[in-house]
Formats: sequence, structure tokens, C-alpha cells
Amino acid sequence: MANFLSSFLPLLFLLFISSDFPKSFSSYQTVKTFIFRVDSESKPSIFPTHYHWYTSEFAEPTRILHVYDTVFHGFSAVVTETHAASLSNHPSVLAVFEDRRRELHTTRSPQFLGLRNQHGLWSDSDYGSDVIIGVFDTGIWPERRSFSDTNLGPIPARWKGVCQTGAKFVAKNCNRKLIGARFFSKGHEAAAGLGGPIAGINETIEFMSPRDADGHGTHTASTAAGRHSFRASMEGYAAGIAKGVAPKARLAVYKVCWKNSGCFDSDILAAFDGAVNDGVDVISISIGGGDGISSPYYLDPIAIGAYGAVSRGVFVSSSAGNDGPNLMSVTNLAPWLVTVGAGTIDRNFPADVILGDARRLNGVSLYSGEQLKGKMYPLVYPGKSGVLSASLCMENSLDPSVVKGKIVICDRGSSPRVAKGLVVQKAGGVGMILANGVSNGEGLVGDAHILPACALGSDEGDAVKSYVSSSANPTATIDFKGTVIGIKPAPVVASFTGRGPNGLNPEILKPDLIAPGVNILAAWTDAVGPTGLDSDQRKTEFNILSGTSMACPHVSGAAALLKSAHPDWSPAAIRSAMMTTASITDNKNQPMIDEATGKQSTPYDFGAGHLNLDRAMDPGLIYDITNNDYENFLCAIGYNPKLVQVVTRSPAVCPMKKPLPENLNYPSIAALFSTTSRGPTSKTFIRTVTNVGQANAVYVAKIEAPKGVRVTVKPVELVFTPAVKKRSFFVTITADSKHLVVDDSGAVFGSLSWTDGNKHVVRSPIVVTQLDPL
Repeated sequence: MANFLSSFLPLLFLLFISSDFPKSFSSYQTVKTFIFRVDSESKPSIFPTHYHWYTSEFAEPTRILHVYDTVFHGFSAVVTETHAASLSNHPSVLAVFEDRRRELHTTRSPQFLGLRNQHGLWSDSDYGSDVIIGVFDTGIWPERRSFSDTNLGPIPARWKGVCQTGAKFVAKNCNRKLIGARFFSKGHEAAAGLGGPIAGINETIEFMSPRDADGHGTHTASTAAGRHSFRASMEGYAAGIAKGVAPKARLAVYKVCWKNSGCFDSDILAAFDGAVNDGVDVISISIGGGDGISSPYYLDPIAIGAYGAVSRGVFVSSSAGNDGPNLMSVTNLAPWLVTVGAGTIDRNFPADVILGDARRLNGVSLYSGEQLKGKMYPLVYPGKSGVLSASLCMENSLDPSVVKGKIVICDRGSSPRVAKGLVVQKAGGVGMILANGVSNGEGLVGDAHILPACALGSDEGDAVKSYVSSSANPTATIDFKGTVIGIKPAPVVASFTGRGPNGLNPEILKPDLIAPGVNILAAWTDAVGPTGLDSDQRKTEFNILSGTSMACPHVSGAAALLKSAHPDWSPAAIRSAMMTTASITDNKNQPMIDEATGKQSTPYDFGAGHLNLDRAMDPGLIYDITNNDYENFLCAIGYNPKLVQVVTRSPAVCPMKKPLPENLNYPSIAALFSTTSRGPTSKTFIRTVTNVGQANAVYVAKIEAPKGVRVTVKPVELVFTPAVKKRSFFVTITADSKHLVVDDSGAVFGSLSWTDGNKHVVRSPIVVTQLDPL
């Protein structure tokens, strides 16, 4: 007893001096949700569990939201800023960060990826059978045919997850296809309870369960792993056979995002913890920062949670964000994350605006209601008055006396595209022309508008506005042309997709690759219509959406197929197979173009290229990365052992000689040169490849040097035998900053390919960038 007291009294004293909040918080104290990263090995032995330790020493039980013990050690709690600051000085607390709100990055595509029914990766992987994909999103509408378990075998024995019940979601909503479902709301509810802009969960339009009230989660889940072989369309558009990328893969849904409210880091971390414990093989997360700022990895719960998953063999696919075409707009930058941008497919939904002077302006639309039938209507541009809100067709900005009975031109931006149509309709308008600005360029996506509407690119938008200004009685109509297949060129890099360079560590090229993300048909919720507007009462089994949110689950499904075909491959090996076999040409066999500019795109736009699963099945060589490699990378970028442990969970020992971040064994190479360097400067990179093809093979280097740059490789030939499966090589890049002719992004681009002279071409992009010294 005396020994117990001698160990416990100091703890009581610590509690007394560190607990600076009373049982009920004073009104003048700022209370927020914080996430605490704790050194789990520091738990005093008197506590039976970490939860007992946390509730005794750090926060009251009623204040703790989540306890994390798998991908992350620690907890989230609602405390005062003062208390959080006090705990940050506790010797067992490695890091403290405020809970942050995230945003969603919102079917011919499998064929467009090179998948075929009779041979190739679909058949070789048995369509992804028994691989489990965890989808972090807005939940699922389980009754959809895309989630049928007909002819599927038993649930994999390794599965340890649950089917969490709740509002309009019962245990039988899960089956052999949808094998698990959970929802995470504590972080969201805590934020709503603290006041501010976050509203509580409105249970009249949302479900306190895994059921999807938004549609986004149902769409991404069915894109990754929807069943196949039944007819599908959205109001007649994109008619064809519905199928996900991995039709036989099992789904586990983790609802972390809530209708109109976003997603909170504390809930996302809890989902990572749950998914890895449950036994998923792949995690698909179409979520990113809503503020355009990329946090350091040790302050980024998505990066930390993803590392915990990847270090246990779980592949994590993430979206690159929709803030393109601006440079350095790519998000989800951690090198263990696979970062996916968006491209177009060879299907489009054209619509023409026909002006009173007989000109036809080409646009797109998914409007499926009553047609205008060639009737000409008066055309008006509210922005002509100079009032910004009117030009954007914001709520209550339009004068009915001006727009009634007319087609209205609305500028894109500041509010959802479909919401502008509702504003026009309420004001009495009969149709809408949605005009891109310079920032959107010529990038167009189709929308299921509630009134006749057509989206136009920036040039055509300027033309229609000029027509209104120059004509005494401007008129127009809209001609909807349905679905057109075989569009060329395709793929094209979507204008909205997040672009490089990597804003945290430009030595790592991001995005990694692109996948179909424009006008993607997939399953939809019954809770809202295809526009997502509360007033849209239409019901549709499928919807067509665009965004890197749609591209990400294509790669998640692809990872499931590759994991099924190659169960021993690591997440890095799967990514390498995708990147080194990606396509950089379109269906006209020309270099892919950028939708925003109409010019040739670059690795800052598409990473290694467009996903090509027909080749990824058999890549020949792969660039593998171990957990120790990632730890060395964190040491290389200047993290001390404590910061490394925040990410990796384990105490880190950085090498005596500081490693170079560019020597992470990544399937791409990015060389940074200072603009102030005098004369030619050289940098040497080391890479190691593993032979996963024929045991006896010889690969020869093929170099496409960036313009004005010298690239050498040693050795130029790699010989593999049954006994020698790994080979290392050095790449030396020499550039003279004074004479380097870079593009608008400050870079020049090339590639290194290893070819066996047969079918394998293992390609890595090379990026040479000029940087001003800090």
C-alpha cells in the first residue's frame, strides 16, 4: 500500500497543477476540440488501459471523444486552449493539434482504363474477389444494385469489422458485398456544440447511421467496387452496363463526412483506427483540406493515419484536390499516400448554345427535362450592370422583372453550379448559360440542372456576353445532344485537378498519377436528387459527377485488383506498378493536353501519367519502399526523432549521416537547382528496382533528358537472375541554371525508362526545377 501511495501521490500532484479547468467551463474560456498524440510506452503501470490513463491524467471522461490505439496513439478531447497548451508540455505528449474541418473533393471508365472481360487484370485477379476496400466518405445507400452480393462467396475469415446500426440502417443492410459499415460523428458534434459556423447534424435531412444522405459516398463506393452486368444511366445519359473497377471486391464503409458539414480530423483518425483493426486491404479517401493549406505531416491527421495504415500493408488512395489549374494546388502530399488527379474519358454530353445571329457555341449539359425545341428566347446577362452578386447569380441577386421569361447568363464561381440554376428558376428565367471565367479556362463538367442549362468555356462565355452587349435584341436557345462516345482526344487533364509542384517537399513529385474523374456515372442515394439541392425531388439510381473524388476510387479499385493478383505486393509496389506503366499519350497517340490551356500537359499536371491497368498487372520492375525508408525520409526533411515518432508511432533513430529526401526510392525523380548557382551543377540520385517479371531478364536504360539538361545513368544495364532480384543504379542530373529554359511552372521535364526489349517499359518522370534560395 505504501509503495502504491508513493507512486500515486506525485500523479495526484501532477493532476492538481495541470488541470486548469473546472467541471463546467467558464464562459470566458475558449473551448475547442484538440487531438493529442501520446507516447503510448509512457503509460504508468498502475493504469490498466490507455483510456484509464487519459481520463485520469489528461481530460475528464465526458470531454474525451475518441481514443486511438492502432494507426495513432492518443486521444481527441474538448478542452480549453489553456489546458491544451498545458498538456503540450507534458513529457508523454508528443504533439497537440486542433481538430480541423476537411472537405470532399467533389460506366465506361473501367474499359477506358484498359480492363476487358475476357482477359487481363479483371480475369487474372478474379475481379478483386475477397479484397476489402474501406471507403471514408458520406456513407452508403445499401439497397442499390451496385452493392448486391449475388454469387459472391462467404465474407473473408480475416474480417473483424461490424455493421453498425442506426437511423434507417439495420444489420441486414450489410451482406457479403457490403461487409461492414460504421459512422463517426463525435468530432462533428463537438464542433457544432462549441458554436461558430458548424451546425449540428440535422436529422431531418441526415441519418445518424452509415446511410448516405449526400450521395458522394455511394458514388465513390460503387466506382471502386460496384457490381457489374446490368443496364445503367442517369436520366438517359451515359447509358451502358454498370460496373465498378473491382466488381467482386468487398466494401467496408466508414461515414466520416456529413451533409453540408464536411469531415473532421478527429473522426477521420478514428476511422483509420477502425478500418485497420477491421482488416481492410485498401482505403479510399476522397477528402482533403478545405483551406488550400498543406500542413506538415506531423500536424496532418490524414497523413498520420495513412502512415499507420500503409506501415501495416494497407494501400491508401487519396484525391489530389480540385483547386487546379493553379500551380502548387495539389493536396494529400505525404509520400506514403497515393495522390490521384483527374482526367477526362472518351465520353461527353454536348449541348450547343444557338445565338440569334445563328452562331453555335459548344458546351456540355446533363439536363434531361423538357426541351426548348429550338424556340428562341430573350438573352440577358445580369453582370452587365456591374453588380458582382448578380453576375454570379447568387441567392436573391436577380430581379424577376429583368430575367423573367429569358435565358440568363451566369458566371461560374462562389456558389454551386446547380444552385445558380435554382436562383434563375425562382426569378422566372427559362434557361441558363453557365460561363467559365479565366480561372476555369475551357474546363467543363456536366450537371443535371433543374432547368435547361448549358456550361460554356471561358472563350465561348466571353463570346456570348459580347453578343449580348452588341445586340439590341439578343436571343438564344439551347440544343441538348445526349451522350457521345469516342471523343478525341482523351484523356485530357481536367482543368480543376490539383497541380504540382509539391508545396511541402518538391523533391517528391505530386500528384502521382491521374485517373478518370470527369462525368463519371455511379450509384446515387435516394435521399436527394441528382443536383444535391434540397428542392430537387427527382430520384435516380445513378448520377454523373466530376472531381478528383471520382478519380481516387478508380485507383482504389485498381489497387484491389492488383492486390488480388499479387497478394505479396506492398502498397509501394502497387503504386509503383501503376506509376511506371501509366500512359502519357491520348487516344490520338499524342501527348496528353491540359484542358485549362489546350496545350501539352506536364508531370506537374498528371504525375507519372494516366492509370493503365492493362499494363500495371505486369510492370516488370517495381520501386519498393519500406517503413524504414519512410522514417529516413522524415529525418531527411529535418524532423527530429520526436516529430518522426508523431508520424510513425515508434521511437525513431535518425542516421548519423543525414539522408537526402530525394533518395527516397520513389518511382519519379525531381531535381531542385538554385537559381543563384554559378555554372553547371550536378545532383546524383540512387534508386533500387525489384524484378517481379521473368526471373532472367536484362533491362537497358533509355533517357529522355529535359531540355538543356544532361542525364546519365550508371549502370546503363541491369541484369536479373533467379538469385539476383534487386538492382540499384545512380542517376546524375547536370544543369546550368543560367541557361536552363523552363516553362511557366519553373521546370523542365524528361524521363528515364528501363526496357527489356520485349513488352516491359518501366518509365519514371524526371522533373528539373529552379528554386530561389530562401
